[in-house]
Amino acid sequence: MSSMNYVIGVIGGKGGVGKSVFTANLALAAQKELRAPCLLMDLDNKSCGDQNIIVGLKPLKTVSEFIGYKGVISQTSLKSILSQHNSGLAYLAAVKSPEQSLSGDPRLFSQQLMSLEQNYKYIFVDLGCEVGELQVEVLNRVSALLVLVTPEILVINQTRRILNELMVATLPTQLMQIIVNKHTSTAVQASTIQQALKLPILNFVPNDEAVSLQALSSSRPFVLSHSNTAMARSYHQIIRQLTGGILQKNKQLSRSQMSPVKKSSSTQKEDFSSNENLDSNTLLRLQVHSELIQEMDLNKDLTKAKTKKATEEIRMKASRIVTRLVDEKAKHLARQERSQIIKHVLDEAVGLGALEELLEDRSVTEIMVNGASQIYCEKSGKIQLSPVTFTSNMHLKNVIERIVTPLGRRIDEKTPYVDARLADGSRVNAVIEPLSIDGPAVTIRKFPSERIVIQDLVKRFGSMTEAMGDFLKICVEQGLNVIISGGTGSGKTTLLNVLSAFIPERERIITVEDAAELQLKQTHVVRLETRPANMEGTGAISIRDLIRNSLRMRPDRIVVGECRDGAALDMLSAMNTGHDGSMTTVHANNPREAVARLETLCLMAGMDLPAKAIREQIAGAVNLIVQISRLSDGSRKVKSITEVAGMQGDVVTLQEIFRFKESGFDKNRKIIGQFQAMGRIPSFIERFEQRGIHIPRDLFTTQQSISSGVKKTPVSGSMKPKLGGPSRVIRPLPSKTKKAVS
Repeated sequence: MSSMNYVIGVIGGKGGVGKSVFTANLALAAQKELRAPCLLMDLDNKSCGDQNIIVGLKPLKTVSEFIGYKGVISQTSLKSILSQHNSGLAYLAAVKSPEQSLSGDPRLFSQQLMSLEQNYKYIFVDLGCEVGELQVEVLNRVSALLVLVTPEILVINQTRRILNELMVATLPTQLMQIIVNKHTSTAVQASTIQQALKLPILNFVPNDEAVSLQALSSSRPFVLSHSNTAMARSYHQIIRQLTGGILQKNKQLSRSQMSPVKKSSSTQKEDFSSNENLDSNTLLRLQVHSELIQEMDLNKDLTKAKTKKATEEIRMKASRIVTRLVDEKAKHLARQERSQIIKHVLDEAVGLGALEELLEDRSVTEIMVNGASQIYCEKSGKIQLSPVTFTSNMHLKNVIERIVTPLGRRIDEKTPYVDARLADGSRVNAVIEPLSIDGPAVTIRKFPSERIVIQDLVKRFGSMTEAMGDFLKICVEQGLNVIISGGTGSGKTTLLNVLSAFIPERERIITVEDAAELQLKQTHVVRLETRPANMEGTGAISIRDLIRNSLRMRPDRIVVGECRDGAALDMLSAMNTGHDGSMTTVHANNPREAVARLETLCLMAGMDLPAKAIREQIAGAVNLIVQISRLSDGSRKVKSITEVAGMQGDVVTLQEIFRFKESGFDKNRKIIGQFQAMGRIPSFIERFEQRGIHIPRDLFTTQQSISSGVKKTPVSGSMKPKLGGPSRVIRPLPSKTKKAVS
């Protein structure tokens, strides 16, 4: 079998133009003319089995069944999959009957398509009128795409639509060939069709309704039954045109290397010739991007686009322009390179540039951009250099502005840093020149596509035991004030999201954040977000302002994304004035440091309070400190759950309830250790019991420890609280009684 094989696709802009009849007769003409292995495939999304009737064959298998075939595709197995016409043409149907529909995994289809190419020199595919996922896989492999049109105004208009879709899909225009079907002497002139479609016409198929109807009724295609007619002869002529150089030239196009890019015209806004360090692909991207912004006012268009549909329309328009510009500047560009360049330019022009690829990667949890040419990302807890880059610092800055502008925020020389968020809730921090010396710096904390729940922390990530999770659930439900402490990237916000899910549905919750990240599932939630100063330096709204205002909004609970300044004093005041069950996060490495951090933040409020008064506020307001840490192997663990037990003299008393103790590394350098109960019973347990909430006392005194290595070991029965079950009576450790938990 020759290594040169060809996929010929047939597509139409409107139903009724004769795609199915044309594709079947073209495949049979090729089988008769070329005497080479040929295959006909029906890949019309709306197929009702028309090809089965046209060629007069009963399908053995459908495309969907072929995609799901588990065995090795060989010439022997193909005999049980493909139907065989008596002319020698092989056939694969879309469906067996109108009750079925075409479906399948496009990735598997791509693999199976490769096996067909190894066994058939010519594959003719009826693509229908729509470009879906399966059709895209064929378009990625076609050596020619025949666009069928009839000489009617409405059909020509619909064909323009499908051509636009193909250009958006970045299919090279060199691969497209126009075929005028059902042509008559009184039809629309060829020049009018070419002018409307902006593509040359390959051939005309004359209209002969009598022959077509007779062939259809007998299920014997007319290239076989009426081979001497003008209509049948036109099919053989099309085959000769395709095999006379078109297919071979297009096949070389898909394999060619990129030709040198010529210097752009002097009308461009940017001159790239002075940068000798840029490769030809980068130069091409810069030139195309520069000409795109001359044809479209992207900033104005994107600012006006208020809906997702409007944004998508702008992207499609830009895609058509970029495709045309790339084809004009690099006609012999390899198809894979061409698609990458078009995608790259579009992402930078109307998307988030190089960030798009990383944001789509579900394994990436954090993205760190250090200038246009250096992007790091965190995968599975490990930081690594990404191969993707921005074209220039200017384009990176444009992407930053595209993120912050819809949020009413700004970034410029006067305010060269900003906090923002993406549409999916991911947190963004950006810094530009002159603060960032080597170009704009962007840090994105990705928002998980799937909401993380407590069972994920227990079973998927091994961040805590089930007993610890159940304990925290009860504490949140019963209105304890919780501080989540941890370092940067330790998972504080994720844990805050998880714990906030335990707040009862009946309660009114106010959330306060710099950039809204929290995604509470309750219905009665008011989300507040800070606002930076305007161009005149006025109008800023801080977290302190929002916390104070939230007290007038009749909240049952206040959840603050992070306390990082004097807002900590307002948060503690709220906790001490009847808003039990409130939560926030602080940056600290252990519970004792968390208390000291809160004290320091309170001093930043400028109230000139004595240290003891602040500590009394902390001791009276905070019930639990949950310490979470990112370990050296990239895993995240709840290192400690600690009760704030009150005051002893001038010192805030802490009582550790659970902790994670490291014991070493396994053979994969993963940290192993144990979650341990510390034998101390929280002082608020008795108050829970007075409300009818019973927690077994042996939960806090068991000597068993739970291994936390790579394997997620289930929690033993003695560590899991059996709510309502028997418990041993153990005397609590002495501690100074703190204020009652309401």
